[in-house]
Amino acid sequence: MVSNNEVSGKVIVIKIGGSTLGEGDSTVPDVIDLWNRGAKPVVVHGGGKIISRWVAMQGIQPVFVRGLRKTDSATLDVAVAVLAGLVNSELVAEFDANGAKAVGLTGVSGGMLKAEVMDEALGYVGKIIETDVQPIKTLLDAGLIPVIAPIALRSVPQEDPTEGSEPRILNVNADTSAGHIARALDADRLIFQTDVSGVLDATRRLIPRMTKRQAYDLIAGGIAAGGMIPKIEACADALETVASGHIIDGREAGALLRCCAGEDVGTRIV
Repeated sequence: MVSNNEVSGKVIVIKIGGSTLGEGDSTVPDVIDLWNRGAKPVVVHGGGKIISRWVAMQGIQPVFVRGLRKTDSATLDVAVAVLAGLVNSELVAEFDANGAKAVGLTGVSGGMLKAEVMDEALGYVGKIIETDVQPIKTLLDAGLIPVIAPIALRSVPQEDPTEGSEPRILNVNADTSAGHIARALDADRLIFQTDVSGVLDATRRLIPRMTKRQAYDLIAGGIAAGGMIPKIEACADALETVASGHIIDGREAGALLRCCAGEDVGTRIV
């Protein structure tokens, strides 16, 4: 089990996957354990399944392009309401109910994440171009757990008058957001909680460890696909400042703690 000395004072960015959120995800109790041991956890959450459910309730047909949700104005409204409101508030409430002090934020808070439209075909989906983690650092210094929803301020050139009626918020990928935040924080670890054992090879066997180059080769070779791609890319890109990236099974109680203790859990990218 993880000791206080192994995690005390360390910044650990943990992304909770929308696939496990509310369905056996072990993140909250594990994060609280880390926090009680002196770690500085930062939680970034998704919520794709919940967004899809609420979009359907509004009579909107979900559309995905290359694995990313096409986000028109109505879908953006639902995504912001679900991520920044429902999911974020429920997570903060769960931390509070279990004796931890958490504060809900979004990428819009304090201009934390700024983005530009990634592709007109995707609508209001953002590509992050700037990250300011000062709001996160302030909370960590106060001994609080930041819980962050992945939306971003839209970066619009001031001299462009045609953008006046366009939304100033963009939907951004939660995995990518976690990677940008971890890199800007110079975090000690970036950990993705998923609903699989880790990254799998072509024969569906777990890959326990791989380098940044091997990670990109896995994507280029088509072995990694779908939602695993942004997780691998986020880990690999964050290695500029982060010691290691991890993709583990968030349904397994204690997996996060064992990962932070240096045990072989899931896939480690270094």
